[in-house]
Amino acid sequence: MTTAKGAVLYEYNKPVKVQEVELPEPGPGLVLVKMMSSGVCHSDWHVVKGEWPSVPMPTVLGHEGAGVVEEVGQGVTTVKKGDHVILSWMPQCRVCEMCVKGFPQVCLNPVRMTTQATVKGSNDKVHMLSGLGTMATYNLVTEAAAVPVDKAMPFEQASLIGCGVATGVGAAINTAQVQPGSTVAVFGAGGVGISVIQGARIAGASMIISVDMLDNKLQMAKEFGATHTVNPKAGDAVAKIKELTGGLGVHYAFEAIGLVEGPFVQAIEATRNRGVTTWVGHSPEGLMLNISARALMMEKTIIGSMYGSSRPHVDFPRLVSLYQTGQLKLDEFITKRFSLNQVNEAFAALGSGQVARSVLTLA
Repeated sequence: MTTAKGAVLYEYNKPVKVQEVELPEPGPGLVLVKMMSSGVCHSDWHVVKGEWPSVPMPTVLGHEGAGVVEEVGQGVTTVKKGDHVILSWMPQCRVCEMCVKGFPQVCLNPVRMTTQATVKGSNDKVHMLSGLGTMATYNLVTEAAAVPVDKAMPFEQASLIGCGVATGVGAAINTAQVQPGSTVAVFGAGGVGISVIQGARIAGASMIISVDMLDNKLQMAKEFGATHTVNPKAGDAVAKIKELTGGLGVHYAFEAIGLVEGPFVQAIEATRNRGVTTWVGHSPEGLMLNISARALMMEKTIIGSMYGSSRPHVDFPRLVSLYQTGQLKLDEFITKRFSLNQVNEAFAALGSGQVARSVLTLA
């Protein structure tokens, strides 16, 4: 039995409680990871606010993290004790139709953790968010969720690759397949939106327009590759995007907010004929959209992006390499650092739009 300190959510819209939980020894196919860093992602914030009511309570929060393999269970072959790993919240089965075709991000039978933690000194069960629960000092995960990476990679930067960076960069490079010299608009300049901007920059886009209602985030977006910024509070965002692109709209538009209807529809409207609109933001459950039946008549394409169409065991090491060669900015991405005991402060900073990304230092 391993004792871990974790950030446990018991009720929606209530403070997160940091307490000790106990994890069983790793059984067959499982990996015990000593967590070093966890990102504070907007998806966790969705859960805290009760916008994803299907998440069972209580639960240890966190789904993007990095650490060191502490122990492996019987039959584990892809990682060993001492390996540095980034955790994936979409551990693929590797044998279904989608996995075999090379699309593990939409695996039909993802290998979810069924083992639960218990509150120390009791029999009270605690779930682990997305089968991970990275906001804890230790983690018990399936082998497929632990992706080994170069040990020279810093843990804080590595943890961000586990969700926000892979989702955003992957949406641009993998899902939309942004082409060199093309034009791009990104609605939302949070952690995922800035990652989309970075992906578009790495792909060679000539114009990258960042759209957000917070001027501090628009300034931040320029530091990561945005060539132009649009604040909808100053006027019609779609009209401004078309003005910047000679009346045509962009080749690629991305919705990277996932909170309200407007940006989903505006992204389509800002896309030129035969352009591609990619929905990246994970919306609250039940959000419905009203789209004109003629919105796609000019051969526009709308595509959803799950996890940035990432193949974690291929793309995580590639993103590490992009960071190490200076093409992917992650040092600048980390706006604030918090201890595990400051988790509620971290969520407050996220909710008020103060950060691109913050991390919890766990060791």
